[in-house]
Amino acid sequence: MSIIDPQTLISMIGVNSRVITQQTNGLTHEDSLLQLPFRGNCMNWVLGHMVEHRDKMLRILGETPQWNADQAARYAPRSEPILPDSEAERIENLLRDLQAAQERIVATLGSATPESLAKVTDGEEQTDGERLHFLLWHETYHLGQTEILRQLAGTNDKVI
Repeated sequence: MSIIDPQTLISMIGVNSRVITQQTNGLTHEDSLLQLPFRGNCMNWVLGHMVEHRDKMLRILGETPQWNADQAARYAPRSEPILPDSEAERIENLLRDLQAAQERIVATLGSATPESLAKVTDGEEQTDGERLHFLLWHETYHLGQTEILRQLAGTNDKVI
């Protein structure tokens, strides 16, 4: 069992959120629906998937998730791709929900201790801190995709 420091998690989610802001700056909802010419997901799905995973973080922290089951299912692993004519959350709403989740996660972690994150709940094998750390790592995996998806929108820039 490793000890996870709440401040490290707060720092990680802060960095991730800054990258999300940079990579989505100036993009429209239509830009977020653009598809790669090979198997993959659009920016809209990637952002929604991050919200869905931040809801998992909120649950681990004992908080109520933001999204209902239908919203979460649309962006869950192995869900159907979001195409330009698909039902999808607007990019503005996804970015708002990511920010709101970050604020709630940071507020809850602000009163957490390494010891409180060292507990194992919900019949898991990993500690709550390890599960949160993994979910933030998973988010950074998808952050890498946002750079390519930003370029797909024709920005032809480098924001990071």
